[in-house]
Amino acid sequence: MFEHENDKKDIIDEDLYEEIDDEELLEIIEEEKRKAWEKDRMDKEKRSTKRPFPKWIFWLIAIMMVTNVIAVLPNTFSIPVVDFLKTSAELSTDDEIKRYKDAVVVVEAGQSRGTGFSISEDGTILTNHHVIEGKKRIAVAFPDEGLFEAEVVHQFPEVDLAVLKASGDSFPYLKLANKTHFEENEHISFIGNPLRFTGIANQGEIIGYKQLNSWNQPVLMLKAPIYRGNSGSPVINEEGRVIGVVFATLRDEVEGKVGLAVPIDYYYEKVGN
Repeated sequence: MFEHENDKKDIIDEDLYEEIDDEELLEIIEEEKRKAWEKDRMDKEKRSTKRPFPKWIFWLIAIMMVTNVIAVLPNTFSIPVVDFLKTSAELSTDDEIKRYKDAVVVVEAGQSRGTGFSISEDGTILTNHHVIEGKKRIAVAFPDEGLFEAEVVHQFPEVDLAVLKASGDSFPYLKLANKTHFEENEHISFIGNPLRFTGIANQGEIIGYKQLNSWNQPVLMLKAPIYRGNSGSPVINEEGRVIGVVFATLRDEVEGKVGLAVPIDYYYEKVGN
């Protein structure tokens, strides 16, 4: 966290990505590979058999997962993690949210970990500049497709955006809004990888624009539960279009702790569309 010299009222945490060591990075990569392999195996099993999944195994897995989460909470987190996991589970039953999640990736840049999302079938990915800044080795992990190497094709540090290109094709992607249009307190959804979880869906509202002394243009201020790891999360409106990219949190004198997002208009201005 740091305080801008010219903005003593706004305390911003731009480092919403996760710092991880080499061993943990390897574990994340292996986990993403394992998920992709496991999904493929399960799909094959479903096609070859119609035997029902034993209920006792389901409940055993559920109990083990809950036990593991509760066990790490006191040592790792000081926020209501169970609440946002529950919210994500509820939102993920919606077919649209499921589709959105397919296009949201884990961005692994050096020893940092953040969020990004595909904006075209050819693997063009949008994320925050501070997630990949100064990093030479970058990879992105899709929920179903697995892990891919990526290169930086555009960097726009003045608006904290970066464009990556994954080595592949036929990727799921999110559609961008033509412009950042919204109503006050409009409902939004966002998906990211907070607190070392992946593919967490959540929701909130748009408060309006916020002018920061360190920025030449105003940014979006969100009433939403945004945590470390949400850097690069897409802000999705009710029409299913991305209108912003999460990049920080702020302690506002009036609203309290809020999220900040880069309006999608700034992306268009930089790429010349």
